Amino acid sequence: MKIASISGIEVRIHVTFLLFLAWIWFSYYQIAGVSGATQGVLFILALFACVLLHEFGHAFAARGFGIQTPDITLLPIGGVARLSRIPDTPWQELVVAIAGPLVNVVIAAALIFVVHQSASLEELGAIENPRIELLAKLASVNVMLVLFNLIPAFPMDGGRVLRSLLAMAMPYTRATWIAARIGQVLAICLAVYAYFGPGNNPLLIFIAFFIFIGAQQEAAMARARQTPPPVPKL
Repeated sequence: MKIASISGIEVRIHVTFLLFLAWIWFSYYQIAGVSGATQGVLFILALFACVLLHEFGHAFAARGFGIQTPDITLLPIGGVARLSRIPDTPWQELVVAIAGPLVNVVIAAALIFVVHQSASLEELGAIENPRIELLAKLASVNVMLVLFNLIPAFPMDGGRVLRSLLAMAMPYTRATWIAARIGQVLAICLAVYAYFGPGNNPLLIFIAFFIFIGAQQEAAMARARQTPPPVPKL
C-alpha cells in the first residue's frame, strides 16, 4: 500500500507490516498495559523510520549515478529499495551499498549525542521493556542495524560490498558466486548455532534460511545477466 511519495520515490508498506504492528501492540499490552503497548508501537514506528532513511540512503546514492528508485517497501523484516538497474561498475555498487549503513551510523551518533550515553548491550537486552528510554533504544538498535547489514552475505548490504570489492579484481559473475557461497556458509553456521545453541532460537533459523535463499537468488540473477540471449534460427 502506498503511503507517501518523497522526492519522486513511492513509499509503500506491505499488509503484513500492519499485522506486525498489531502483534507488537498485543505483546506490549501483556507486559505493561495500554501505556506500554503505545510506547512499544511508537518505538517500532521510530525504528522503521530509521529503516526508511537507510533505504533512502541507497536510493539517493544510486540517483547520483543516474539510477532511479521507483519505490521503497517496508516489510516486517526490513525495507527494500527497488532500483531500476544494477550499478554499472563495482565502485558504484560499493557506494550504493555502503550508503544505507552510513545513514544508520549518522542516526546512532546523533541519538547518542542527544541522550549523552553510549548504545550499550544492556539496553539492547532490555529492548522488550517499554520503560527503557526510546532514544537510547533507537541508538542501540541503529548500531545493531549497521553490524547486521554489514554481514558479508546476500541480501544484506555487506554481501553487495563484498561482491563489489571482489569484482574489482575478477569477473562480476565469479565475484557474485564467491560472495554468495560465503553468505550461504555463514547462513548454515547461523542455523546450526540457532538450533544447537542456547535457547534453540527459531528466529535465527528463519534469518539463516532468508540469507541462504537470498544468496542463491543473487547468484542466479548474476548468471542470467551474463548469459547472452539465444540467436533466433532462420
